[in-house]
Amino acid sequence: MANTQPVTDAEFAETVLASDKPVVVDFWAEWCGPCRQVGPILDEIAGEHSDAITVLKMNVDENPQTPAQYRVTGIPTINVYSGGEVVKSIVGAKPKAALLSDLGEFINA
Repeated sequence: MANTQPVTDAEFAETVLASDKPVVVDFWAEWCGPCRQVGPILDEIAGEHSDAITVLKMNVDENPQTPAQYRVTGIPTINVYSGGEVVKSIVGAKPKAALLSDLGEFINA
C-alpha cells in the first residue's frame, strides 16, 4: 500500500481534521475480509487522485478512540473529512467504480 498511509488516534486531529484538502479515512482491521478487498482499490484511487484527496487507513483494533468518537460500528467504513467534519460516510466494500462515484464530488472539486 504505497499510496495510503496509516493514521493513529494520536495523529488524527493534526493529520485529518486540520488538512487543507479532503481526507478519506479507511477504518479497517486485519481480520476483516471486505477490508482486505477495498484496501488495494483505495490505494489505486489514492495514487490516481493524490492532488485532490489524501487517503489514510486506521486500524480499528490498534486505534479504538477515533472509531468510537465517530461511531464507526461496522468495517470497512470509509469516512471523508473536510474542514474538520465528516462530510460523507461509505459503509461496506464496493468496487472501484462505485467508490469513484461516491468520492467524485471530492476528486473533481
